[in-house]
Amino acid sequence: MAAFEFQLEAQDGKARAARMTTPHGIVQTPLFMPVGTVGAVKAIMPEQLAASGVKILLANAYHLLLRPGIERVRRLGGLRRFMNWKGAILTDSGGFQIMSLSKMVKIDEDGASFRSHIDGTLHRLTPEKCAEIQCALGSDIQMQLDECVAWPARENRAEEAMARSLRWAARARDAFINSPQRREGQALFGIAQGGVYPSLRRASAEALCEMGFDGYAIGGLAVGEGQEMMLQTLAETLPHLPENAPRYLMGVGTPSDLLEAVRLGVDMFDCVLPAREARHGHVYLGAARVNLRNAAFAEDAAPLDAKSDCPASSGYSRAYLHHLLKIGEPLAATLLTWHNMDNFQKLMRRARQAIMEGRYESYCQRLLSGETLL
Repeated sequence: MAAFEFQLEAQDGKARAARMTTPHGIVQTPLFMPVGTVGAVKAIMPEQLAASGVKILLANAYHLLLRPGIERVRRLGGLRRFMNWKGAILTDSGGFQIMSLSKMVKIDEDGASFRSHIDGTLHRLTPEKCAEIQCALGSDIQMQLDECVAWPARENRAEEAMARSLRWAARARDAFINSPQRREGQALFGIAQGGVYPSLRRASAEALCEMGFDGYAIGGLAVGEGQEMMLQTLAETLPHLPENAPRYLMGVGTPSDLLEAVRLGVDMFDCVLPAREARHGHVYLGAARVNLRNAAFAEDAAPLDAKSDCPASSGYSRAYLHHLLKIGEPLAATLLTWHNMDNFQKLMRRARQAIMEGRYESYCQRLLSGETLL
């Protein structure tokens, strides 16, 4: 199995193109990871994701802990075999879900106690247990357990959570390094916190760098602060992260968010948005968002993208997709999710090509201005 490696290949302004080697394949950045929270991306098959060029996807340790249980997944050969996914996997620790989904949560210095949002059963997560869980799942990249705070958070509350997340990061790193279940090539990312406060973000980033991780994530954004504040916080955080390691913006986002964050130097993204929007009849053409439920599409014989090599994009008329949505046919969710996932992958692949060729700014501006053709 290959060791984890990150190699920067080109830079255009602050935008970066890199090659990341994982035990289960090479992935090129900038990249977007579909979210397979419970071991499945909603309404789409792994084979369809792979056909769209997806090399790595995200699953969530919190959700898998609750159902079907980590030991069951381990006994069945690990998460990749369990879900029949051939590529790489990043697992999130579940810190955000503990904050947002749990019926009751109590956080102390050792970890977090919470009740399942499914059945109310009591669970306990610590940085060490999170590392153990993710090693058992067999993910290529795992995330430290962090403490997330709800937006808006006062500076003293953000500082408290940031400092605790750093202490948990050190414990997660030690547990990961010493885990008997850790497999060759597995990587651990630290998570920078600090709300929207520049001094806290800088302190968090610098402390994580001193500890030393395989990659660095920016957490606690896209939680209601708005794009302008998110980008400003990113611009103040990224210069304090190392250039020779991946930078991962968690839980983002729209095509506009992705394009702007790549411009600032972010390498990796994940979000439920393309699948969730598809289930509500919304598709993306480039960076533009279209509602296929609108009556204007009832007799539109054109496909979503006649030039696309994605069957969902080029093989079905907008009128047919509109019809499927109107009658509540589940096939609509599958086809629109496939289209959106393919669109997001093309968006990132062509962003990479633009960076390699030194024309990212024009590519970015063209799509942000509303041009739909990639």
